[in-house]
Amino acid sequence: MRGALRIARILARHELRLMASLGLWVARRAHGVRGGTAFGYARGQAALMAGFAFVCAVETVAMSVLVGDWPAVHAVVLFLDVYTVVFVVALHAASVVRPHVLDAGALRVRRAVHVDLRIPLERIASVRRELRMTHEEAAGELDVAVGSQTTVTVELTEPVTHVTFFGHRREVRVVRFHADDPDGLVRALTAGEQAGERAARA
Repeated sequence: MRGALRIARILARHELRLMASLGLWVARRAHGVRGGTAFGYARGQAALMAGFAFVCAVETVAMSVLVGDWPAVHAVVLFLDVYTVVFVVALHAASVVRPHVLDAGALRVRRAVHVDLRIPLERIASVRRELRMTHEEAAGELDVAVGSQTTVTVELTEPVTHVTFFGHRREVRVVRFHADDPDGLVRALTAGEQAGERAARA
């Protein structure tokens, strides 16, 4: 029972964060960027999400016609279908308003409201642009794919802790993720590392 309540709380918090992201998207505001540099990743899934939302909208119209003679059923189905469309749009909105963020101390790798991993710059051993279309789960590795692909690979000198959607903790030393501008992110990250090394030597 306690486990079921915990999962229900996690799912409810997830829904609230998605709806908050939808509000930020409408207001054209970003979450958690502050003085850092934002690197988006949502373009890689925009077409897929738009297609999914369109299919859901068509289904909503079709179901309204099919169950129109039963008002109670029609109301329930209409609510569920409209909520599904809103949910899909909110998922995309969360990806837009929660970009990856690079600041003076860390790289923050994100994916909507599902992944939020902070990597201290001093732990980064190497970073490179690397397009991968297939991924296999492996110990110590985290793949944050968008549209089934990752474009940047970061290797660490020591692990960082990734907290999964349901609160499990994993230690990872290799992080792969997607960025719309992988070259720009790699350049900025390399410049940040070099600046940190110069400051450490000073």
